[in-house]
Amino acid sequence: MKEIKTLGELKKTGYQPITIKDELRKNLRLKIKAGETTFEGLHGYENTVIPELERAILSRHNINLLGLRGQAKTRLARKMVELLDEYIPVVAGSEINDDPLQPISRFAKELLAEKGDDTPITWLHRNERFFEKLATPDVTVADLIGDVDPIKAANLKLNYADERVIHFGMIPRAHRCIFVINELPDLQARIQVALFNILQEGDIQIRGFKLRLPVDVQFIFTANPEDYTNRGSIVTPLKDRIGSQILTHYPENIQIAKTITAQEIKLDHDQDILVYVPELAKDLLEQVVFEARESEFVDSKSGVSARLSITAYENLLATAERRALINNEDKTTVRLSDFMGIIPAITGKVELVYEGEQEGAATVAQYLIADAVKTLFPKYFPKIEKLEKPNEENAYTNLLEWFFNESGFELLDDFTNETYQETLQNITPLQAIIDKYQPTIAKKDVYFLKEFLLWGLVAHDKLSKNRFQKGYQYRDLYSNFINKL
Repeated sequence: MKEIKTLGELKKTGYQPITIKDELRKNLRLKIKAGETTFEGLHGYENTVIPELERAILSRHNINLLGLRGQAKTRLARKMVELLDEYIPVVAGSEINDDPLQPISRFAKELLAEKGDDTPITWLHRNERFFEKLATPDVTVADLIGDVDPIKAANLKLNYADERVIHFGMIPRAHRCIFVINELPDLQARIQVALFNILQEGDIQIRGFKLRLPVDVQFIFTANPEDYTNRGSIVTPLKDRIGSQILTHYPENIQIAKTITAQEIKLDHDQDILVYVPELAKDLLEQVVFEARESEFVDSKSGVSARLSITAYENLLATAERRALINNEDKTTVRLSDFMGIIPAITGKVELVYEGEQEGAATVAQYLIADAVKTLFPKYFPKIEKLEKPNEENAYTNLLEWFFNESGFELLDDFTNETYQETLQNITPLQAIIDKYQPTIAKKDVYFLKEFLLWGLVAHDKLSKNRFQKGYQYRDLYSNFINKL
């Protein structure tokens, strides 16, 4: 088709104009019939958001994606481009992607009247048919729809009654395209009102011109529920003109969250070779994010973006990489103490309520890591009950007695691999517990699991763990209490 250069050649192919909503619907029907995945790379939405989005497209609706930050709303919108035809014909030189058989601009109509079947056409790829605008308070009607251009009027020697003096805004230029307005509630109410006619009638109004320009646009809006109360709202008549409102959500379990993180993480090749990440470390990192979404210190209305786990993973790898570089080591494994390196990612991504602000962002981040350890602990080791009978032995008695009899130990952040492993090997009851309850654990994961066991006992108030400038000090509770006195 791309070899076709004139309107006459295009007519011979039997080409028929089609609206963008019908184009999306047609290609979606073909994908569903063929059993193809319609929205690749969007995990956790297979049985919730994607079926609703498919129904909205089949219904030819404009769509509002409503959800908290970091729920892939913009990615969903961008994925819709894949449902467009690969190329569409456009009148050459048209500012607004005029269809050769259904022109709407004065320029295209006059060119067709002058040249007829010799009218030159070009081909527009689907990747060029996506427009995106972030709604901010400074957005104007002129930005979105258009305005009179005095410079054009002067250059062409036209008076202001001539429609050729109009400079088209983003929406007319998105004719036959997908147009996304992100954070719709942030758009001023008077600007939202200007969208009424476009959504309902498909035409635009500029400065009182008697101009009917039936633009053909697939609108996708995104909004955050928090915006309705904190910053702005979607005016009711505009909501009424949006066909489908689809609620997005966060991953429902750790496995889906891990899949998303693995897909989005940007690993350096050298880093990938240098740092090994145990599966438990990946689970723990995702659990930190789940804990943040439930924490009393974090503002649940603001949400905790999926980007938190991605940036935290990058920080975790960088912490281990830095240690390996300092020690001039070719290989290293992520340690649980490396999780202190993800605190900047957490503090930069969560909005705290008043109680959280009082605790401090870094302290809240440490609480979240401890809560994540506590949540996952029973999956690997026997549950620690809050109330226990005095002098009754349990799975951890020997280990706790070791700490009571010894003076504890220190685990420095920058220990070499050899020193780190020797330090944990010296706590002989650790290996006995792992042999009993996790006998099939991979050898390269053992040391992370040992550290996880210690952190779990700390989280359940069986041991004490004190942070100092270069690492951690572990003690039994009694000696720690005496030292504090």
